[in-house]
Amino acid sequence: MFEIFKNINVDWMGYRKPLIMVSIVILLAGLFSAIGRQLTPGGTNAFNLGVDFQGGTVVTAKFKQKPSDDEIRAALNNAGVQEPVIQASLDKQDEVLIKVPLFSDVEQNATENQPAVNANTQNQPAALSPENQNTQVNKGRETVKKALDTFGKEAEATKSLAEDESAAYKIVGTDSVGPVAGAQLRNQAVIATLLGMVGILLFIAFRYDWTYAAGAVIAVFHDVLITLAFFSVFQWEVSLTVLAALLTLVGFSVNDSIVIFDRIRENLTLHRGESLYKLTNDSINQTMSRTIVTNGLVFLSVLALVLFGGEVLRGFSLALFVGAITGTYSTIAIASPIAIWWQDKLGAAKVKEVRTTQSGGDKLASASRRSVTRRPVTR
Repeated sequence: MFEIFKNINVDWMGYRKPLIMVSIVILLAGLFSAIGRQLTPGGTNAFNLGVDFQGGTVVTAKFKQKPSDDEIRAALNNAGVQEPVIQASLDKQDEVLIKVPLFSDVEQNATENQPAVNANTQNQPAALSPENQNTQVNKGRETVKKALDTFGKEAEATKSLAEDESAAYKIVGTDSVGPVAGAQLRNQAVIATLLGMVGILLFIAFRYDWTYAAGAVIAVFHDVLITLAFFSVFQWEVSLTVLAALLTLVGFSVNDSIVIFDRIRENLTLHRGESLYKLTNDSINQTMSRTIVTNGLVFLSVLALVLFGGEVLRGFSLALFVGAITGTYSTIAIASPIAIWWQDKLGAAKVKEVRTTQSGGDKLASASRRSVTRRPVTR
């Protein structure tokens, strides 16, 4: 294996407590941010959910000379639309899909004008009502039209874009994305993440030991929660691409853990007299060059996405950026210490159980017979 640094001798286990404290501080900051935003009257939600989850309006616009996505986004921002989603049509090069989030003032007015409801419908969002949906769609269309008017006037309703020579664009369709669809997507994403973690747990438990599996899965939970904490504190938009990044982190985070666990198992066989603490440090040091090469390349790729990926990939790149950093140090500060601590506790419990059995008198002979292992002697 290619090694950048040779003969590394760092006491990584000695730094586990400060690193764990850093993780606890970040997790508490994310928790306080989510709870505080949710409980503050008139505050924002715990997470800045995008159109795919919160619902909104989709406007399809056709241009004679299509502006760039950045120009359309700047016009929408000037019109008061925050974080719009702009997608170019694959089969029609002159059309653009513009997704606009829900307008809070429309929802607030609908909630205030909503009649008294019973307990079964109290938690239903007002956006589910047809009247509120129509209001959201109409306001979304008007706002998008106001933004697109900066590129020229819209074609008349009775004429096509080609027939109206003075027109620059035409809105050819509007639709709404309801929050019910967003809730279904959220549930499916959570289920997919949990199933992935269960699969990882079962595989590592079968391939190595269930103590290693617990450490790896806890580290994966740690990485996902740390990433979500950053999204809550800084209110980065959570979209479908962010969920794709979180699912990617599940596999990325466990990768280093598997490599280190495999090296620990090899060292346990080669150096039986060494302590588990030292073997873990040696295993991390022996795989450090591999960690730097692989994770460093991932970090540089993700950094390029953050700097040059644009607004469309902003959430995806930020989630991978945070996850790449936390996934690297969680293997050292979370997965390995938990696995080693658990093995040490289980080993102490087994020793205590054997001593208790030996003090039982009649059980001493049978216990001692069970503990004897005959090995061939090489002459």
